[in-house]
Amino acid sequence: MNATTHAAADERRVIEQTHHWVERAVIGLNLCPFAKAAQVRGLVRYAVSDARTEEALQDDLTRELQRLAAADPSEVETTLLVHPHVLQDFLAFNDFLDVADEAVRSLGLEGVLQVASFHPDYQFAGTRADEIENWTNRSPYPTLHLLREDSIARAVESMPDTDAIYRANIQTLRRLGHEGWARWMDGDAQ
Repeated sequence: MNATTHAAADERRVIEQTHHWVERAVIGLNLCPFAKAAQVRGLVRYAVSDARTEEALQDDLTRELQRLAAADPSEVETTLLVHPHVLQDFLAFNDFLDVADEAVRSLGLEGVLQVASFHPDYQFAGTRADEIENWTNRSPYPTLHLLREDSIARAVESMPDTDAIYRANIQTLRRLGHEGWARWMDGDAQ
C-alpha cells in the first residue's frame, strides 16, 4: 500500500468511527436533538485534518471556516473537523479553543459561525475524569464542530430551555453508566 492509499484508508477509518459516534451517541441517545435533521439530510461535512502541529491545524481550521461560510446551507449545514494527530492532551486542546475563537473573529465570521468542541478525554469543570457525564462530549478523536449561528438560533427558538438538554443528557448517561455506554456504542443495547 503506498502512502497516498494508506492515508486515504486512515481518513476513511477516522470518518467511519466519527460517523458511528454521531449516529450512536449524539443522535442515538439524543444528546443533541438538533443533530439528526442535518445528518439525515446529508448536511454534515466530515473533514479530517492530517495536521501534526497546532499551526497546521489552525490553517486547516481557517480553510474549513471559510469553506463553511461560503457553502450553501442547503448543501452543508455544519462541519466536523476531526484532527487525530494533534492536541491529544485535553488541556492543550482546551487552550486551542481560544485560537479557534480568534480564527472566527479574524475572518470576520463572529455572529456567523462558532466552534464547539469534542475530545476523547473531555472533562467538564468540577468533574472527575471518570464521571459519566463527561461522555456527552467525548468523541473518538479531538474534533472541532463548526456551526452556523443561524442554525443555533433556529434550534434555540424550537427549544427555549436548552439547559434541559444538558440535564437530560446527564440523566441518560447516569442511567446507562459506563458499562451501558460501552454496550450501546458497540450496538449491543437498544
